[in-house]
Amino acid sequence: MPAADSAAPRLTVLTVNTHKGFTSFNRRFMLHELRTALRTAAPDVVFLQEVLGEHQGHAERHKTWPPGSQYEFLADTLWTDYAYGRNAVYPEGHHGNAVLSRYPIQAHVNHDVSMSGHEARGLLHCVLRPPHAAAPVHAICVHLGLRERHRRRQLERLCELMAREVPPGEPLLVAGDFNDWRQRADAVMNGCGAREVFTSRAGRPARTFPARWPLLRLDRIYVRDVRDWRPVPLASRVWSRLSDHVPICAEISL
Repeated sequence: MPAADSAAPRLTVLTVNTHKGFTSFNRRFMLHELRTALRTAAPDVVFLQEVLGEHQGHAERHKTWPPGSQYEFLADTLWTDYAYGRNAVYPEGHHGNAVLSRYPIQAHVNHDVSMSGHEARGLLHCVLRPPHAAAPVHAICVHLGLRERHRRRQLERLCELMAREVPPGEPLLVAGDFNDWRQRADAVMNGCGAREVFTSRAGRPARTFPARWPLLRLDRIYVRDVRDWRPVPLASRVWSRLSDHVPICAEISL
C-alpha cells in the first residue's frame, strides 16, 4: 500500500444498494429516512444501485413519493452534481445506477453489461473534477448479475473499460453491488491493478447482506492510482432498516 500523505487531497465515498427505496421484502418505503442517513454520513461521492428514475405505480400508492427521480431527491442540496445510468426499463418506469457528487461531474457514460435474456445491469462511468485534485477522478458505479458466469464476463468488461477509458495515473474509484458472495472478484480486479479497501485492511470484504444480519460480502470499493485509503465505520443500527444492503464507506487520499 502507498505511504500515507496527510497533505494529499481526500475524498469520502459511500456505496449502497437502495433497493428502490424500500426495506427488505418491500415492507416499508424508507427513501426519506435514507436521505437523512446519507446527509448525516455526508460523503463526498455516493454510489447508488437499484435507484428508481421513475415508477408510476409507486408514485400513486405512496403519499410521500418524491415528485422527481429518487436520485435527485437523495442528492437534495448537498450533492450538487449527479449522473444516472438507466439499466432496467418496464411499463411503470425504470431504475439503474447513480453517482452523487459534491464536485463537478465533467462527463458520464452508462455501459450496458446485461446478459441477453437476464437481469439488466450497467457500469456508470463518471469523470469528476474536485478542485483540490491535480487530475480528474474516475468513478465507476457497478451492479453485477446474480449468476456467477454472468459476473465473470461483466468483470472482464469492467476491466476492459478501466483499461480503455481511464488513463494511467488518474485516480480511479470503483464501487457498488458486485453480488460476489463467492468472493472471486478481488482476484480479477487485482489483475486490473485495483485493490479492495476492506480486503486490503481486514483480509476480506465487508459483510453487507442481508442488512439486519449481514452474512454475505456483496458490496465493494476498489481503488487504483490513489495514495492511500481506509474503511470508515458507519452506524449499523441506523442503516440496517433502510434497505436490504448496508452501505460501506471509505476515505481515499488522492
